[in-house]
Amino acid sequence: MSRKADVVARVRLRVTAGAETKLREGHPWLFAESIREQNRAGQMGELAVVYDRKDRFLAVGLYDPDSPLRLRVLCKGQPRPIDGDWWREQLQKALARRQGLFDGNTTGYRCIHGESDGWPGLVLDRYEHTLALKLYTAAWLPRLKEIAGILEEHMRGERIVLRLSRNVSGTAQAKFNRVDGEVLRGAPLKGPVIFLESGLRFEADVMRGQKTGFFIDQRENRRRVELLAKGRRVLNAFSFTGGFALYAARGGACSVTDLDLSAPALAASERNFALNKSHAAVAGCPHELLQADALDWLDQSAAARFDLVILDPPSFAKRKSEKAGALRAYAKLANLGVRQLAPGGILVSCSCSAHVSAEEFFASVRRIAGQSGRPFAELQTTRHPPDHPATFAEAEYLKAIYLKF
Repeated sequence: MSRKADVVARVRLRVTAGAETKLREGHPWLFAESIREQNRAGQMGELAVVYDRKDRFLAVGLYDPDSPLRLRVLCKGQPRPIDGDWWREQLQKALARRQGLFDGNTTGYRCIHGESDGWPGLVLDRYEHTLALKLYTAAWLPRLKEIAGILEEHMRGERIVLRLSRNVSGTAQAKFNRVDGEVLRGAPLKGPVIFLESGLRFEADVMRGQKTGFFIDQRENRRRVELLAKGRRVLNAFSFTGGFALYAARGGACSVTDLDLSAPALAASERNFALNKSHAAVAGCPHELLQADALDWLDQSAAARFDLVILDPPSFAKRKSEKAGALRAYAKLANLGVRQLAPGGILVSCSCSAHVSAEEFFASVRRIAGQSGRPFAELQTTRHPPDHPATFAEAEYLKAIYLKF
């Protein structure tokens, strides 16, 4: 087939004026309701081209007929062939952005961060010699073999593990015979992968764990907590596998408490502490595990028991309609956290809800601090780590605020 015939055969989309503007500004998504004209039905994962009102090329992206997010943009402005050379170039650009960020003391980090690295709906994390490839859109499934081959060709690793979001798993198994946690390339994996972060050893359940097996996006905040922990009694609420607590212990905390509803998460925290007993400060720090609903426990326990409280809950707003309720939940949680602080204590309050902006979240926590009747100083606010860039508003999910009372 000639190049001309191939272009004619492609899915051609025309969109609303508002969508045109957003695409020109660099927004990487096109929703179904924004499409006003389409030449034919598209297939999952094929390339679809968007033309403007003057029939000029606007963008090309991955098409998904089953998703309200109908197109994920790969290229805009000037048309380019989207082929193996394109994917290799995008991979090299993503890796170059992270060059020099990590040394041998950190072997767990993000290599590709979705849309912000030009790979919409796809993330790639490294844990030592294992690569965890997670798909958030089924549009990647027809290209999975090609992409895995390119990753194997250009990246050092023993294996590539496939992770699938819930909205992708059913389609992956029914239409492509792919399952969450399968090893796409390389040696089989029988258990968690052990990796280094800032010289500390952690396990990552890359086959079954949340996200790709570990919350590597909180690395920089864990490092800050370590610097604040010396001589303090530390509460790590919503602790998951104990990352904040382990950093605090190495930083000289006089005690650390992990609080989580999940028994497996607390067991993993205990294993992570055992992995780091060679650090004298970790070995000598009392480590308490509490299995309970964090909000209930904070509400019912005695006040002023801790000198450093970390609040890192799961997202309180999975969709935009839940934002108001999420802000109320963050305010309630911050109030309970402040209540736990002894004089001179520090509150670290985090949010991973993309539908709650950093400004809204920080304002909520500051308001609660002001209403506490206690003098306080704001130490700092933080957002995304350098291996998790956010190039558009919807990608900005992570934020934390540090307050001293």
